[in-house]
Amino acid sequence: MKNPLINVRFGKGVASMSQLPSDQGSEVAFAGRSNAGKSSAINTITGHKRLARTSKTPGRTQEINMFVLDDQHRIVDLPGFGYARVPGTVKQQWQRLLNRYLEERRSLRGLVFVTDVRHPLRADDSQFLRWCQQTAMPVHVLLTKCDKLSRGCAAATLQEIETALQEFGPYVSVQLFSATKRRGVEQVQALMVDWLGLNTEQKKRPGDKGRKPGA
Repeated sequence: MKNPLINVRFGKGVASMSQLPSDQGSEVAFAGRSNAGKSSAINTITGHKRLARTSKTPGRTQEINMFVLDDQHRIVDLPGFGYARVPGTVKQQWQRLLNRYLEERRSLRGLVFVTDVRHPLRADDSQFLRWCQQTAMPVHVLLTKCDKLSRGCAAATLQEIETALQEFGPYVSVQLFSATKRRGVEQVQALMVDWLGLNTEQKKRPGDKGRKPGA
């Protein structure tokens, strides 16, 4: 099956809200801890080897990176949090930018939240998901690096996380994912296509506005 996101290209990196493209159309953003494999996930899902920069040093994404499908559809790579080896003042700057983007960006349709399956749902992860719950923001949790676990252990972890996520309401979903083994790629692709509105066969419901597509 042809990758529906293959035509994405790098747009620009922005360090302030004023540098963002016009707040029109649809965006899906990737968020998560700096060492969770976010860049590798973006590259695998889009079918590009070097679209998002990967590094052995966590915290390389130091701006909001905009990847463009066309003038109405974008994929967004948000700065990682929790482990980045950068000065405290830089972390604070990232946090302010991240907060403003999440609170003000009207074209944002959903978040892919990337977390290592071996260390899921730490305190700051849960805090982030709680914020998404309060704003009714759809979130899809990507449990990365599942190839590091046996299939049985990975399945048990998925079931455990599914149970834990119930407290965050109906807008949160979860799946296993491996960039190395390409496990779970089509599942997250399909969800992103839905959020972005790329599926032309899907009819938008009357009065369906704001940030709740697929709700």
